[in-house]
Amino acid sequence: MSYNKKDEDDAGVVKVDRTSVFQEARVFNVSPVSPRKCRILLTKIALLLFTGEKFPTNEATSLFFGISKLFQNKDASLRQMVYLVIKELANTAEDVIMVTSSIMKDTAAVGSDVVYRANAIRALCRIIDASTVQAIERNIKTAIVDKTPSVSSAALVSSYHLLPIARDIVKRWQSETQEAASSSKSSSGFSLGFGGGGHHLAAANTNYMTQYHAIGLLYQMRSHDRMALVKMVQQYSAQGVVKSPAARVMLVRLAAKLAEDDPSLRKPMMKLLDGWLQDKSEMVNFEAAKAICDMPDLTDAEIGQAIHTLQLFLTSPRAVTKFAAIRILHQFASFKPDAVRPCNQDIESLISNTNRSIATFAITTLLKTGNESSVDRLMKQIASFMSEITDEFKVTIVEAIRTLCLKFPSKQAGMLTFLSGILRDEGGYEFKRSVVESIFDLIKFVPDAKQEALAHLCEFIEDCEFTKLAVRILHLLGTEGPQTSQPTKYIRYIYNRVVLENAIVRAAAVTALAKFGVGQKDPEVKRSVGVLLRRCLDDTDDEVRDRAALNLRLMKEDDETAIKFVRNDSMFSLPVLEDQLAHYVAGGNAEAFANAFDFANVPVVTREQSLAEDRTKKLTTATPTLKAPSVGPKKPDQNSAAEAANNITVATQRYSQQLQAIPELSTYGAVLKSSPVVELTESETEYVITAVKHLFKEHLVLQYDIKNTLTDYMLADVSVLCTATSPDDEEVPLEEEFLIPVPLLKNEDQGTVYVSFARPADQLIAASFTNVLKFSLKEIDPSTGEPEESGYEDEYQVEDLELSGSDYVLPAFAGSFDNIWNGLAEGDEAEETLQLSNAKDISNAVDLLVKALGMQPLEGTEIALSTSTHALKLYGKSVGGGKVAGMVRMAYSAKSGVTVKIVIRSEEDGLAALVVGGVA
Repeated sequence: MSYNKKDEDDAGVVKVDRTSVFQEARVFNVSPVSPRKCRILLTKIALLLFTGEKFPTNEATSLFFGISKLFQNKDASLRQMVYLVIKELANTAEDVIMVTSSIMKDTAAVGSDVVYRANAIRALCRIIDASTVQAIERNIKTAIVDKTPSVSSAALVSSYHLLPIARDIVKRWQSETQEAASSSKSSSGFSLGFGGGGHHLAAANTNYMTQYHAIGLLYQMRSHDRMALVKMVQQYSAQGVVKSPAARVMLVRLAAKLAEDDPSLRKPMMKLLDGWLQDKSEMVNFEAAKAICDMPDLTDAEIGQAIHTLQLFLTSPRAVTKFAAIRILHQFASFKPDAVRPCNQDIESLISNTNRSIATFAITTLLKTGNESSVDRLMKQIASFMSEITDEFKVTIVEAIRTLCLKFPSKQAGMLTFLSGILRDEGGYEFKRSVVESIFDLIKFVPDAKQEALAHLCEFIEDCEFTKLAVRILHLLGTEGPQTSQPTKYIRYIYNRVVLENAIVRAAAVTALAKFGVGQKDPEVKRSVGVLLRRCLDDTDDEVRDRAALNLRLMKEDDETAIKFVRNDSMFSLPVLEDQLAHYVAGGNAEAFANAFDFANVPVVTREQSLAEDRTKKLTTATPTLKAPSVGPKKPDQNSAAEAANNITVATQRYSQQLQAIPELSTYGAVLKSSPVVELTESETEYVITAVKHLFKEHLVLQYDIKNTLTDYMLADVSVLCTATSPDDEEVPLEEEFLIPVPLLKNEDQGTVYVSFARPADQLIAASFTNVLKFSLKEIDPSTGEPEESGYEDEYQVEDLELSGSDYVLPAFAGSFDNIWNGLAEGDEAEETLQLSNAKDISNAVDLLVKALGMQPLEGTEIALSTSTHALKLYGKSVGGGKVAGMVRMAYSAKSGVTVKIVIRSEEDGLAALVVGGVA
């Protein structure tokens, strides 16, 4: 529909209000009806409705029935507007069902000039309720197979909306829907449909949207029947059956979902996805490639064809095609950079692309896939166009460089020079924050970069316009500055902030300044800091004065007390603290707040453990690695090397609160370590059992999570018979104290059995636990749904559970591995040379060994840069607080696989041999 200039002047559609529109509704009652005036008023009503305006029920009802008087008018454009508006008013107006019969006549109208049938069908399906769906069933079924595509699509889309209220009736339309999905009819001319998800503007002989709507409806009808979905995908994936590219895209997504949900369907669905990579529609090609790249646990053979297809698109003359291809490759490079590396030559050619979105993705993809030798060249290329892109793209590049800082510590000099350079450029808060955070990571995790990075940050805060960043930098200077070889050089920069900045920054500067005086061995430096803090006592802001007074008082105390308060090396586990505080505040009543918040249940972690967790989180967030395939007789946690170390600390924090809530275990004290989840059965067995080992100072608690998958039986009095044996057949100094059983396990319910052992606090024990599930099996009466009173005793043997040296080790971060390694030379040492037959390459061996040894990889050694040799450096703390370090040298050959030499050093006697023994 179109308006001429006079119509636009009269309509005034930009400035309308609900009251004046309602008053103008008298035009619907004028005889004869003026189609032009009615269309203008209907447009105003539509504008109000689509911009969120709500008519009161009485006004909506009055408008609805006023508009319904226009059903008799022959003007086709007016009739289209009528249906568009009454469909939207139907949600608010009352008694709308009274116009059903009038609308039904228009749904069955015949004639080539009838253009409003599709609109009538959409309006009809919005007006009726569940009780009247059956009355229009015949009309909808006829419309679904109508030869006019707009009518057929309207009926199909309207069926989507009817599914929630009349699923059983809509499912009876499957044969008609299948006919529409198989039809090859296309729109003749242009057809305009309104609302309901069926809005489409289609060119003649090119649009097969009916198939898209039909396949979508078939999926909704069969969403609870997996085999029917498989049959549907296979039926419509045949060559030439579905002509709509949008419908084929939907089939791609369905195939990918089926492959992910059911491992047994992975092979046939992957075959279909490979076929769609050759589709004549680029849209389908991209969707298939993206679906394959999103699959978990991909092999090189599965991904090869998708990467090749995307590589071909990188040379397309169309910018949008190149952008789509590089974007998918950029995402996949985070998970499997080796697979994307063959595309690097084509990706490099995109760096100079005039479209800066493409160039940015090309750079960040190369940063993810490049090796250590290519870093310097890439940094020069990045510098050439940083000034030409927006802050959003700058942040993307900085985040990629931040990850490189952790992966390739030896390249820190060039990266730091680049970061400090762009820190001086113009930019918003998010851009500057990302650069500062990247420099923070260099300071924390790359010791060689600390001095120069701190100098760059000192220079930046001299002219920093963002208060938040200035406060964060001052905090870091206070933490790291006193530990440098020349701490006094930073005091001037910090005190300048006290003189020149606002109150928030001055307060932060006072606290940072105090850290240079507390625990200071040089009396002259301590005296100078005291002088500067006394000057702050005259500050105009009370927060600054209070902080200065507090820190002056602390400096008079003995060093041990002051250091403990000002430079505390331990901290609460922040995720657990946040969770417990949220629960405490959610209590929100007088009784809940009668008792003070109890910090005793919040685990305390060392700063080393916190840094290890922080580094791992940053690596896995920015560059998540592909899950390693399971190996060996057990199914370990299928996480990457970086994630494995992090999960140990996270698991301990997660279980701590849960165990404290059990009365029998509440007196055991803090959990020293909780292991990752160990699967003792396959996921398809009758009883699915997993285990977790919890280590306390004088106790070991085994947690068995048991799930009953039997539909016709319940399990009663469920327990686990645990028997500990020693690897060397000696007596195990573990004494079983008690067992907490599960009274009843219904179908699909999960219960937890706890078995507690007393253990010597000063002895590290390796043991193997045989596990037998014992229970009483009771059949369920199908008539009542209740279990029978009598049952019979049964037992179920599951896999053994191992307690090894890695269960006594927590991952920790250290700045210099060599210093720690050399410092442990006089301690306990053990070594072993092994053949890892279950490791397919060096990278896989790294993943397996990090999980098996339970320590934190240092100096970027969790990334294997060579396919033939590698040295893995590991560090951790024992549950008793002693240092543990590991050096693993590995070599790969096609004939013998991966050979490793493991050397472990520890401060505690016997721990090194125990850790090595856990791998052997």
